[in-house]
Amino acid sequence: MTLSRRDFIRSAQAVGLFYASVSIAGCARAHSANRSFALIPDPAKRLDLPEGFSYTLVSETGGIMSDGFFRPGRPDGMACFAYPDDADKCILMRNHENWNSVPLGSPFGKDNELLDRVSDSQLYDRKKDGSPFFGGVTKLVYDLKHKRMERDFLVLTGTAANCAGGSTPWGSWLSCEEEMLTPEEGPGKYHGFVFETPSSATGLIDAIPLTAMGRFTHEAASVDPKTGIVYMTEDSRTGLFYRFIPKVPGQLHEGGRLQALVLTNRKAAITSNWPKDWGGNAAAPFIVGQDHVAQWIDLDDVEAPDGDLSQRGHAAGAAIFMRGEGLDYAVRMDGTTGDFYFTCTEGGAQRVGQIWRYTPDHSPDSGPESGGTLQLFFESTSADSLDMCDNLVVAPWNDIILCEDGRGDQYLRGLTPDGKIYDLARNAHKDQSEFCGACFSPDGTTMFVNVQEPGYTYAITGPWETLRV
Repeated sequence: MTLSRRDFIRSAQAVGLFYASVSIAGCARAHSANRSFALIPDPAKRLDLPEGFSYTLVSETGGIMSDGFFRPGRPDGMACFAYPDDADKCILMRNHENWNSVPLGSPFGKDNELLDRVSDSQLYDRKKDGSPFFGGVTKLVYDLKHKRMERDFLVLTGTAANCAGGSTPWGSWLSCEEEMLTPEEGPGKYHGFVFETPSSATGLIDAIPLTAMGRFTHEAASVDPKTGIVYMTEDSRTGLFYRFIPKVPGQLHEGGRLQALVLTNRKAAITSNWPKDWGGNAAAPFIVGQDHVAQWIDLDDVEAPDGDLSQRGHAAGAAIFMRGEGLDYAVRMDGTTGDFYFTCTEGGAQRVGQIWRYTPDHSPDSGPESGGTLQLFFESTSADSLDMCDNLVVAPWNDIILCEDGRGDQYLRGLTPDGKIYDLARNAHKDQSEFCGACFSPDGTTMFVNVQEPGYTYAITGPWETLRV
């Protein structure tokens, strides 16, 4: 039987009252201000999930991969792709957010004894002491039917702080560097770029940055399937919301134009809603549900060594967003249009998170230069409800699944189209690390997610139909 959301919430509330009065020996109960779903404590102290849901540990940092390299540390952004000619399998492309300062989690072993297996074209960069950077991307092949990983291997390496990114309609993963390093700081090359990694890769690829997409503290990327335009967030307190218009849709290496979003009625706006930012160009805080007309301005010198792209963009009128992170595109259930949703981790008056919605103008007479509409879709008023939202994915039923990177218990939260928050999972591990990289299998049966430390990838299954409207 398929329940409506209202029936399921009522049922879950009843379950919550039951579990509030029953002590389960050896299990700590999940606590949240959200009452819509009861999370059942996990005896293994890994993931607390709603009744009927279960998880499989897909992989963990440190093991030997199928190619003989060590599984890198700090798994972060991730996307899932269909496996050619076999619906029982899928492909995961997974980032590893290893920063310059991170000493552990190398794929090459403790003393880099495996580094001689990597060519100069495959290793993007080395540190000042000659050791490799070990941020990058791994590929996993997962058997959905038997709930197990078949193989995993290194695809991109030698990059720095590959945090988030995004999938493309043509089957690749855009891996984004969050760390803007310069040769003077130690490495031999500039960092802060996007790297395209095909999901069809069978091993290490040549590491070639897409420099026309800008040099900044990259976070996430998402492609408009109607135009091929790539939208991007920036994880900075003075970050912008960008879009890249490729010369040839689907061929990002051919170059293009980088632009930043401007609000026509509030030039150089600061969207944080922090009380101190209400002055200046912002006469009042942004209101949830209020639409704002958005346009785009071209940016110059997009790979500037000074790393001042956002400052120059803001000076030209672009809006500032408070640590833009997760980003995903979804077609509305009625099929009328599509929207990009993105998080601002420290946005909001309480500094615990905002979700924005940008709707491109897809009217028949619009073109690639057209603007769109920006709306503050949700703002958290309490860390107990939503605490510092990071990565996000739009679920098959059009709820937004949010990965927290907060200060206390770490949750996966769901956000309904009418603005209601619910709990989907709690990290019950003692390390209490952030959730990252939530994504769904092509058939919608499995949600994959990472816990960054000590480095786990999980597959979650269950009665997803109970979450649908």
